[in-house]
Amino acid sequence: MVCQGLTPPGSSVPGMDLQHPHELTPENSSDHDSLRLIGTTRFPPLDDVKTIFITGGAGFMSVIRYPEYKIICYDKLDEVSSLANIRCLDTFPNFHFHQGDLNDERVVSRLLSEYNVDCVMHFAACSHVQNSFDSPCTFTLNNVVGTQRLLDAVRHYGGVRRFVHVSTDEVYGEAMEESIDETKQFMPTNPYSASKAAAEMYVWAYAKSFNIPALVVRSNNVYGPCQYPEKIIPRFYTLLSSNQPLAIQGSGLNIRRYLYAADAADGFDTLLHKGALGESYNLNSTSAVSNLEVAVRMLELFNLSPQHDFHNRLVWTEDRPFDDHDYYVSGEKLEALGWRQRVPFTQGLRDTVECAGVGDTSAAIHGEEFLKEVEREKRGYGYVCEKVGRGDASDSGVEMSGSSSPVVVSPEG
Repeated sequence: MVCQGLTPPGSSVPGMDLQHPHELTPENSSDHDSLRLIGTTRFPPLDDVKTIFITGGAGFMSVIRYPEYKIICYDKLDEVSSLANIRCLDTFPNFHFHQGDLNDERVVSRLLSEYNVDCVMHFAACSHVQNSFDSPCTFTLNNVVGTQRLLDAVRHYGGVRRFVHVSTDEVYGEAMEESIDETKQFMPTNPYSASKAAAEMYVWAYAKSFNIPALVVRSNNVYGPCQYPEKIIPRFYTLLSSNQPLAIQGSGLNIRRYLYAADAADGFDTLLHKGALGESYNLNSTSAVSNLEVAVRMLELFNLSPQHDFHNRLVWTEDRPFDDHDYYVSGEKLEALGWRQRVPFTQGLRDTVECAGVGDTSAAIHGEEFLKEVEREKRGYGYVCEKVGRGDASDSGVEMSGSSSPVVVSPEG
């Protein structure tokens, strides 16, 4: 979670520029990574919201930038979250962190009452699709049961005026040729997306049965500094930094739509302040990028040549049991509220890589843990192919989404 200017104007707190009370000045170099996630939007504070309870707030992308609100951050601090992500907020009196599990309804209920919470932003979730194939029940427990426990705590408490539930574009299933809006039927294709679809059904059921004032956000893939390296961009960074090859699942031509964390922060901010209760909104990206293109661009950012370094920098691995080709969703509904995607993928990727190179200790720790996991995976099933061919424009399997040096690659075999 990233929060800017949490302390009320005029307070004398380290890190606060008193001439510009809405600006936060990092005292530690690694805090710059977190601050790059702050967006640009600013709305009049809500009259009926004073205290916001944010689940999963020690992850890398949730954001609040208003000194008028008290922030309660609740996170169980598993391997994908880190106190380093919220370290820059430690001295702010209207920021409070509590470690805990959403399935502990008693603790959640106590915190809602203790802090007089009137708004919940529910980010917490297990979200890595690959892991959901290996341990589906973990996703059911955390994403479905955890959400229901939170909803039960909220309904018994009775003081929440706004419940923002963060879902995913993957609840729709594949969407390739035409963009889909918020009315499309859910057709999840993996245990992760099924768990998020089920969680969202509980949100809407509780909204109807118990008058929970909910709205839902379904986002494309968010990326940025401080992200745990189970996701492809920090994963590739960690591997390249350790001089290890990049593992490409299947053909590498599956597309994901990447949204820089600062743009996502603006989307959540817009919906917190302008979203209509009872509605769902797609938070979309126009940056459609294949996994293979991500690898190409990462090689370029590490000053490697995609034309000459592929033979020893890429390995081809077995594909997922099922891998959606694309999630092409329409963001017109959110754009009608004024939100716009601002950061192009090439810029956001460069910023992310530059941030990762300035000594974020949490990223280093995550990277070490991840590399151990990579070694375990190698021993478990091995790489299925370790070669890549180069072709010309006529046989290319990759089209770059933006300006870059011309790169043509296609897997052999």
